[in-house]
Amino acid sequence: MKRFLVVVLLCLGLSGFSAAQQTSADTPASKEDIEKYLQVTQSHEMMAKMVDAMAKPMHDMIHQQYLKDKDKLPVDFEARTNKQMDEMMKSFPWDEILQSMVPVYQKHLTKGDVDALVAFYSGPTGQKMLREMPAILAEAMESMMPIMQRSLESMNKHLQDNIAAMIKESEAKPGDASPKTNN
Repeated sequence: MKRFLVVVLLCLGLSGFSAAQQTSADTPASKEDIEKYLQVTQSHEMMAKMVDAMAKPMHDMIHQQYLKDKDKLPVDFEARTNKQMDEMMKSFPWDEILQSMVPVYQKHLTKGDVDALVAFYSGPTGQKMLREMPAILAEAMESMMPIMQRSLESMNKHLQDNIAAMIKESEAKPGDASPKTNN
């Protein structure tokens, strides 16, 4: 009887331990879990590489702007603007940005999710993704930039046309204008 009681207690203890392990994977990720993930994914280094990767397409955009308006711009516009942009990007508070992301990751990921991601990024495929990601992002940014530029120019023109039309409309209806108050 004692042996049976010991076996039952041992089974209950082990099943409780097993259940505790299962539920711990479903618990929200801790700050330390997320920081480990960010460390394994080399997030700080990745941000620095992304800034460097974004510089070329942004410099190209500035060059295109210079070519478009070079008769109105100073000769050193491109060099000065590139330097200012590079300094602004380097002075961004990247560490603070990374820390602000921790609660967001915690909200969406469980400890089990983070453990699986850490395992993935610690393996060969994850390491390859980390090595290739800056080049992928740089090439993607380069291919997106002309599309974004066209869209932004189109949006700007549309906005300017709407503003001009609204101004013209309000000038055409002098009786509808609300009375001006003198302060």
